[in-house]
Amino acid sequence: MKKIFVAIAFALGLHVSAQAGFAEGASAYNARNYALALKEIAPLARAGNAEAQHLLGLMYYMGRGVTRDYKQAFTWHHKAALQGKSDAQYVVGAMYYTGNSVPQDQKHAVTWFRRAAEQGHGEAQHALGLMYRYHVAGLPQDMVLAYMLWNLAAANGNRNALEQRAAISRQMTQEQIEEAQALSRLWRPGTPLPTSSRTGSSS
Repeated sequence: MKKIFVAIAFALGLHVSAQAGFAEGASAYNARNYALALKEIAPLARAGNAEAQHLLGLMYYMGRGVTRDYKQAFTWHHKAALQGKSDAQYVVGAMYYTGNSVPQDQKHAVTWFRRAAEQGHGEAQHALGLMYRYHVAGLPQDMVLAYMLWNLAAANGNRNALEQRAAISRQMTQEQIEEAQALSRLWRPGTPLPTSSRTGSSS
């Protein structure tokens, strides 16, 4: 099977929240003034701000303003992920999947991808779809769930999901496509994603 993740960096874009004290650090980061960003962000991260923890994790991952340190990157992303930050949950899942600075654990990867995907995170939905498509980490091979997840990811702007959805649709029956479309319409962010389908599982 092809490696699911070509690179993690594509999903590490910064989504700025309008939080007092965080905006200055985020603005400095976006302006590539990483020293100022670190000065603003590090105290907030240590105080438990999930947005700051995610950004500090990103800085360690990319080596921006600090020496690149994947273990520190994981530590800070994990702290943010535990607080429900979906971008951080996706990164934690990706690091578990690749075994980057942590023992490789695909089941942990699925857990974190699902948490992010259930918040509407497009990259996590795309990754989870791939795992259903290729029967990874103990998940059943299920084309309906893969299509559904790629449908959601595509709606969230993920171009890879568009291509994957088009490719898999050529291997699906009309009944399977209709079920996947119905599951997509019925699902709402913040609710559990289905773990099985009626017509898509190949057991």
